[in-house]
Amino acid sequence: MTLDAPMPADLQQWVAHRLPGHANVMDVLDVSWPRGDSKVWRVTCDRAAVYVKLSPTPEDFAREVRGYRHAARCLATGEAPRLLASDLGLRAIMTSPLSGHVVRGFPLTADAETRVHELAGRLLRRWHDHPVPATRGVRDDVMTSVAQKADEATACLQHVSEHLTDAQRDLVKRAGRELPGLAEDLPLVFRHGDYSTRNWLWDHRRGTHSLIDFEKSDHGIAVEDFVWLCCASWPTRPDLKPAFLDGYGRGLSDTERRALPLFTARLGVSYLAAGITKQEPNLVYRGRTILARMVRASV
Repeated sequence: MTLDAPMPADLQQWVAHRLPGHANVMDVLDVSWPRGDSKVWRVTCDRAAVYVKLSPTPEDFAREVRGYRHAARCLATGEAPRLLASDLGLRAIMTSPLSGHVVRGFPLTADAETRVHELAGRLLRRWHDHPVPATRGVRDDVMTSVAQKADEATACLQHVSEHLTDAQRDLVKRAGRELPGLAEDLPLVFRHGDYSTRNWLWDHRRGTHSLIDFEKSDHGIAVEDFVWLCCASWPTRPDLKPAFLDGYGRGLSDTERRALPLFTARLGVSYLAAGITKQEPNLVYRGRTILARMVRASV
């Protein structure tokens, strides 16, 4: 076995016993995201290639397994990896590979990028529209989660107020005050939870789009799956918003248009507060950028 990065011995054994022919020779390449809790490997042998992931927590593991099962129900073959094996004790997940490149950072022409966003909208609509049996009290749980996010925005504001403009402070105050009430009238769906270009794959030869990483999938507010687009994509490429919404098959309701910048501002002030506390310039920059963009969008 050749290792490009360490893989725990018990995980190596688990993987080997699930590859065709109980592979004894494997190549293991670390493909984790550059953050502390990301642990993902691409494993290949002479007869197969798979991805193996260690979930950070049991809750992440449960969400991801549920997300893979949801993807199998609502997406077409090749639009998401297949769940090949999972183990709660190890918090390990084995999945099939997909063709294509991660969209984030991949050079695309303007026309290709527009096409990717249209396809991403279509895929998300099918993801949202496929019903998932909700346990009793799911809406109450979602409303509690939104209230907690609103409270977080208020708490972060107290910490970073001096670093904000008047308009940014007013926007964050509105997030803390208005989000719980707005959420009562917003569609409840099974969300992907991290619908960003780092989790989109684009196969330019086939012209196909696919989706990965279901660690954050759960019931929630539909428009929360637009937050990354709202803060990172649409402000610099406003033409991508109509392409995405055309794919999604509907525009935003009045309530969603009010709520989306508030959900996004909540994320921005959270980044800023964490960046200041941890002295991480990247988080500070990200938080400042999001808040500035949301103020401009609300004018």
